[in-house]
Amino acid sequence: MVVNIKNIKMLFEEYAYFNFQFPEPQYLGAKHTHLAWIKKFIPNNTKTAIDAFAGSQSVAFLFKQLGYKTITNDFLNFNNQIGLALIENIDIKLNAEDLRLLFQPAKNKREFELIENTFTNDFFEKAEARFLDNFRANVTMLENPIKQALAFAVMNRSMTRKITMGHFGHTQALVYAADPERIKRNRSLIRPLKDIFEEILPIYNDAIFENKKENQSFNKNILDLLPTVNHVDLAYFDPPYCDSHADYQGFYHLLETYTEYWKDKEFINKIKRYNPQHVSGFDKKRDVINSFKRLFELSTEIPNWLISYNNRSYPGIEEFEKLILKYRDVKVEAKTYHKGRGGKGSVAGSQEILFVCTPKKKHFMSVSHQQKIVNEGLYLNTGTP
Repeated sequence: MVVNIKNIKMLFEEYAYFNFQFPEPQYLGAKHTHLAWIKKFIPNNTKTAIDAFAGSQSVAFLFKQLGYKTITNDFLNFNNQIGLALIENIDIKLNAEDLRLLFQPAKNKREFELIENTFTNDFFEKAEARFLDNFRANVTMLENPIKQALAFAVMNRSMTRKITMGHFGHTQALVYAADPERIKRNRSLIRPLKDIFEEILPIYNDAIFENKKENQSFNKNILDLLPTVNHVDLAYFDPPYCDSHADYQGFYHLLETYTEYWKDKEFINKIKRYNPQHVSGFDKKRDVINSFKRLFELSTEIPNWLISYNNRSYPGIEEFEKLILKYRDVKVEAKTYHKGRGGKGSVAGSQEILFVCTPKKKHFMSVSHQQKIVNEGLYLNTGTP
C-alpha cells in the first residue's frame, strides 16, 4: 500500500487545533450542537471566514480550529468579549495573581454600585450583587484588554450558570434558588459566583490557542463592518430569527449591562432591561427584509455564504430563498429538532435551516452555437428568405 505523505500532512494540519475545546455555552440559539453539520458545507478552498452575528462564538471558534483567518463580530459587547478572549487571543490567560487582583476589595468601589443598586433581590441577593460590582471595578485594573475580555467572558458565563434557564428574561431567579427540587438539578443556583468562576476559568484558559493567523473580533453592526473587510472567502450569517426566537437583548440584558456598566440608560419593566436598546435591523418585521438586502449587497465580493435560519422565521423559507437567489445560487439544507432547546424557534418539530449559497454559475455556449445565433440575427436583419 502506498501512503500519500502529503495527504496525511494536510489531514493533520486540518485537525491540528481540535484538541482545544470550545467552552460549552448556555445560550439560546447557540450553534455548538450543529457544528459538525455546518462544517460539512464549508468550501474546501476557504482561507478567511467571517462570523457576522457571532453570539456565543462557537462557529468562529470552529473557523479558528480549521486554521482560517477568522473575523468575528457581534453588535452586543458581551459577545464581543468572548470573541476577544477566545478568537483574537492567542496566548494570554488569567493567572493566580490576576485572580487576587480581581477578588480583592476594590479601591474605587463607590464608582461601581450599579448591580447592587439596580438588581439586588431581582437576580441576586445583596452579597452577590456587591461581589459583582467589586469584581467589575477590579476588571478595569487589569492592564491588558485581552485579560479584561477573558474576565468578562468567564464572569458572564458564571452568571448564566447561576440563573435558572441561563438567561435574565424572567423574574424567578431567587424563587428558583430557594426551591429544593431545582437545587437538586442544578446546585449552581446556590453556589457563590466566585466558586463558579474559579471552576470554569481553567476551561476557558485551556481553550486559548494560536492558529498562526491574525484573527479579529469586532463589536459593530455588521452593515457597518462589512465595507471595511477584504479578501473574505466565506461569510457565515446567523442573524436573529425574526419572529421565531428569543429577544437576545431582553434575555441577556444583564450581561450587556454588566459589561458596558451603563451610566446613561433607564432600566425598565420587571426584568430591569436597559433602555433604549441597540438597533440591529434584523429583529423587527418592519426592518428585516431591507436589512437582508443591504447585507447581501455588501457581501457581493464574498463568494460563499452559509446562512443559518429557522423554518418558523420571518420571512418564510420560500420568500427568503427567492431573496437570496437574486445574489447567489442556493441549496436549502434542514435539520429537525427532536427535542426542544428553548425558544419557540427550536421546539420539537421545528427545523434548523442552512442556506448554502455559492456564486451564480455562468452559462457558457459553444462557438458553433454562438455562430448560429449570429447567423440567425443576420437573417432577421436582412429580411432574406
